[in-house]
Amino acid sequence: MEFKDNQAIYLQIGDYVCEQILLGRWNEGERILSVRELGVALEVNPNTVLRTFDFLQSIEIIFNKRGVGYFVVEQAKSKIIEYRRKQFLENELPVIFRSMEILGMKIEDLNQQYKIYLKSNP
Repeated sequence: MEFKDNQAIYLQIGDYVCEQILLGRWNEGERILSVRELGVALEVNPNTVLRTFDFLQSIEIIFNKRGVGYFVVEQAKSKIIEYRRKQFLENELPVIFRSMEILGMKIEDLNQQYKIYLKSNP
């Protein structure tokens, strides 16, 4: 996995875990890779993975069954989407709006580009 410099590694691993869930590779109610297994797979320190798992537990995406492992919670997909929407609205959208303001763009310009995007990506 290639890590970016602009976000903490444990959060990027969290995004990876969430993607696996959204793509249906890790299903709700199923056991996921252990801390060590994921650390080896992503070539990161197990402590970093543990921090990721603690974070994902705090936002109720996964849970730990003592002595058994970590599992995907029921309704994880909807919780991930809700969390990502909140993050987008709070962190990314203000940056986009600021850029639009600087460039003198209006929401209609963005709407037109979105329509073009939808036509080319069915």
